Formats: sequence, structure tokens, C-alpha cells
Amino acid sequence: MTGTILEVSQLKTSFFTENGEVPAVSDVTFRLEKGEILGVVGESGCGKSVTSLSIMGLVEQPGKVVGGHIAFKGEDLTQASAKKMRQIRGNDIAMIYQDPMSALNPVHTIGAQLMECLGLHHKATRKSARRQAIECLERVGLPQAEQLMHYYPHQLSGGMCQRVMIAMAMICEPEVLIADEPTTALDVTIQAQILELMKTLNREFNTSIIFITHDLGVVAEICDRVLVMYNGRVVEQGTIHTLFKAPKHPYTKGLIQSVPDVREKKQRLYSIPGMVPSPGEIKKGCPFAPRCERALAQCYEIEPPFIKYENGDAVRCLLYEAEKKEVTTHGRIGDFTRSPQPKKVF
Repeated sequence: MTGTILEVSQLKTSFFTENGEVPAVSDVTFRLEKGEILGVVGESGCGKSVTSLSIMGLVEQPGKVVGGHIAFKGEDLTQASAKKMRQIRGNDIAMIYQDPMSALNPVHTIGAQLMECLGLHHKATRKSARRQAIECLERVGLPQAEQLMHYYPHQLSGGMCQRVMIAMAMICEPEVLIADEPTTALDVTIQAQILELMKTLNREFNTSIIFITHDLGVVAEICDRVLVMYNGRVVEQGTIHTLFKAPKHPYTKGLIQSVPDVREKKQRLYSIPGMVPSPGEIKKGCPFAPRCERALAQCYEIEPPFIKYENGDAVRCLLYEAEKKEVTTHGRIGDFTRSPQPKKVF
């Protein structure tokens, strides 16, 4: 690690509808170090993809970044012009999208799309761009790269399209790569190959990666640190070792408990009760309280603080605020009392 390359501070992104402002991401704060692989996990609808699109400046109307800062090498991207963002996207910060079949242009060949990136950002000649595009396809493990340059996306399998997306993201050698669930819908063999490829790119080019996924097994395989998101907020962050060995937030514990263990035979797999609330549905208190088995009465009324620790870990939970009060009052947990019957959502 050689310092912070990307820092997101109190990011807030909302969508403006007929019913008013709907917050999709609220108070998201984290940093990405040079050469680090940062995992972002959570169920669908937790704000992972909106966070990545906010960083890329690609939130479409009626969405808008309404607060916070996104600093890339000290420059605030929320204040950057559209022209400046076009220069940064693909060149300094690149993104691998979740569905390669829809992200690739169906009416242009693979070669044309790869060469376009080099022409836009590096002003490369056609001959130079073609050579670099072929080299990049070979680097991501695609056979017969010269022939593939003439193929259209529909002529390739899902795994090959995903490799083409990675090649397109890496062809300008960006400093930050955002991978939005790059292994979704791929079989386990191709998934393992893609993960190995991502680690190789990180190791060879010292590229910082934000790896968005809902698969904790993938996180354990590839990441250095992890952010856990719920309802548009970061509820816990920590190193891969501390998060799996001693998770703090009840939601994180539930996610880890939900992962099947082949060493144990169970009649029924664990699942967190209820569903992720819609953006803006919960107006006060902790959004996870209706699903939390350890919810306090105050969890339904008070916004939990983001408690940071000296080692860099952090958790957003009143249970740990209560523990701090317990220490300071010699055994009494202040005015915190347990809810007699936590609400349940089914």
C-alpha cells in the first residue's frame, strides 16, 4: 500500500420521484488504498451498485448525487465537469458491469470497441490500438485473439464476454477498477478463472479494485478489506480476517451464518428473516431493526452512530454504543432497554 487513492466521504445519492426524494445511498464513507482489493457486500437493494455508479458519475436521471465528496487522488469528482469525467472514466477509473451481454455494444465488433477506448484516451493510431487490443485479449486468457477481434458479442459465451469486459476495463491500465458482481451467472469453473485473473491484474499492475458482490465466499478468496452495506448505508467495515473471525453487526453475522458449510449437515439452512426495506421506507431508527434478533427498543427510534475503532474497523449499531455506556457506568447500560417484542417483517 502506498497511500489512499480514492476516498468517499458522507456520500448521499437520491432519486427524485413524484412522491419526492428517495435516498438510495446515505452517509457512505470509506477509502481505497493503492493496490488494495476492497470488497463491498450486501443483499440486492442495499446500494452497492448505486455507490459505484456515483463514483463513476453515471447515475442517470431522476437520480443525483446530492451530498458528500468523492476524492480521486485529492480531486473532488462531485465537482468535476462532464468533460473531465469523460477523461477519467475508462482511463483512470474503469468499471466492469454486472451483465456483459448488455454492457457490450451488439452492433460493433469486439475489436472496434477495444480500439475505441485507446483512440479516445491515448490517441493511439489504428495499428497501435489493434496491437494493444490483441495483447489485452491474450492477457485475459482468451484464445485466438486476432480472430476474436472480428467477432460480435452475441457470438461469444457469457464467460468470454466477461473476459472481454475485463480487457476493455484494463486496456488503458486504470488506477482504480470497479467490478460490479463480475462473476454473477457464471459457472463455478469460469468464476474461479475470473477471480484468478482479477488477482493477477491487481498483482501485476498494482491496480486498486472495488469488488462488489453478494457472495461472501468470493470476498474471502480475493479481498483485503470489506464494507458491509444495508439499506444504502455502510453498517460495518474491517479487514477480511477480523470481519470473518469476529463480526460485530447483527446483519454481518447473519450473512456469514447464511453461508452453507460443507463440513456440517443441517436440515435447514439459516436465513435472515424478512426482506431489505425499499429505499426511503424506514424514516427513523435503524433500518435493520425489524429483522434484528437483538434489537433494542431504542433501535426503532434512534439513528445508530458509526463507531470507529483504533485498528480502522467500524460498526453502525446501538449495541456497541450500549456497551460503551455499560463500561462508563460500571455495569449499567444507561437508559437502554431491550425491546419486549421486536417487530418482524415477513
